[in-house]
Amino acid sequence: MTAHGVPDGLRIEGFRQRRSGVGNLSKGAIMMAAAALTFDALLSTTHPATLLVTLPVTLAVIGLAAARRHGMSALAYYRAAVAWKLATRAESTNFRKVLLPHPYALDLPGVAASTTLVAAHDPTTGRQVGVVHDRVTGYMTVSSLLAPGGSLMAPTDTVRGNLRTWSSVLDAMSTEEQIKGATVTIQITPGAGEALGDDIAARRDPDAPALAQAVVDELVRTAPRATASVASWMSVTVDPSATATPPTDLPGQVAETLRVVDGLDLSGTGTDIVRRATDIDLRRLVRSAYDPSCFTARDEEFADLSWGECGPVAADDLWEEYAHDGAVSLSYVLREMPKRPIAYSVLLPFLSPGRFPRRITITYRVLDPHEGEAVLEREISNAAQRAEATAQVKGRAKWSQKADYARAEKAAAQVAGGAQVVDWTLMVTVTALRAADLPAARQELDRAVKATRSLRMRPAYGAEAAIFAAGLPVGYNPLVR
Repeated sequence: MTAHGVPDGLRIEGFRQRRSGVGNLSKGAIMMAAAALTFDALLSTTHPATLLVTLPVTLAVIGLAAARRHGMSALAYYRAAVAWKLATRAESTNFRKVLLPHPYALDLPGVAASTTLVAAHDPTTGRQVGVVHDRVTGYMTVSSLLAPGGSLMAPTDTVRGNLRTWSSVLDAMSTEEQIKGATVTIQITPGAGEALGDDIAARRDPDAPALAQAVVDELVRTAPRATASVASWMSVTVDPSATATPPTDLPGQVAETLRVVDGLDLSGTGTDIVRRATDIDLRRLVRSAYDPSCFTARDEEFADLSWGECGPVAADDLWEEYAHDGAVSLSYVLREMPKRPIAYSVLLPFLSPGRFPRRITITYRVLDPHEGEAVLEREISNAAQRAEATAQVKGRAKWSQKADYARAEKAAAQVAGGAQVVDWTLMVTVTALRAADLPAARQELDRAVKATRSLRMRPAYGAEAAIFAAGLPVGYNPLVR
């Protein structure tokens, strides 16, 4: 047993962040720095006085590229901040749905603007399926509604089997070149307890012992603050044209997408597929995310909505917040890969009901075997070069560099044994119905992050609207290019 009483067999490891270059400078930053210094040297041959200006500027830029801020290079951070301020000045971060005829009036805002919703018929199940089509890339996304089962009280062998089966699912994605990425989202919406009381009242036996009835009454009275509505789904992004005989029309592309998605078997992963999400399901999930007040509306109220009407009427993409239709959301993203094995239940603090609606999204992009092997070979070379460069300067390599090299070698050995390389990230979004409640929502999210004891996260600076959309079944996956 290790920390927190979790057996080693129920811990997940093998995480490592990609690194290139020397120190905190990436390979591209080193090449740009070398080019800038060479230009300064050539310019100084004819105008030596220019070094008084060009050299300090170049060194300052190199210093910003080497410095770290919020898990990224300070240069990238400040460049994003400047780009966001310029976009704000141009009012590109504000969205207002126009009523007059407009060429983009029926589009969702931001990263989902190029998507449209297709209502298709699945001949395999005989049911309707909603397919999100990206008109720019041609990719299609199909979402499946899930019924996750609890594993905290399951036997160790069962949980270990679920982890192995999910690994097999990711392996299947690596060998299917048409699958570009996948996301798994769990949405926690706090309830007022009426649903629990109604359900118990309908199933209550009037002839039950008095003690049992007293216990049930106490449960109904005290449970509302802990009840929540849980919705979970998995979205798979497919390129229907990545085949020997690509379909030429939209029906053929939808059919090819459904065929690919049907090839993924989630049985044995600890969750079951309830059904493929219909177009009404997708409208409900998207519209209720932007306007939480319509979460409990009936399906009939979403049937006549166009895809663009599912988005916000007004939205403002702020630096650390996203205001939309009377609600305010803030999103956190994974700052860096965990440096130690994590328990299978590490996300439990995020999944526990709180005061505010919350979405937890894990995004995957599985590299094909050849690409994964090439990536790890480069990572081993980069780790060795960093350690060697430090040893030449300081006499020995840092222990952290030696540990990083060991992790890279271990990952390469696992890939040689049949494992796959997966790019993944974690995103969490919490929504407050009032701007005055936003500090409490931020505090609740910060406490959940600290309770994991293994994950380091940060606000999605300047990308709040994009991360908000990434947690919705709108076909946007930040890892898919």
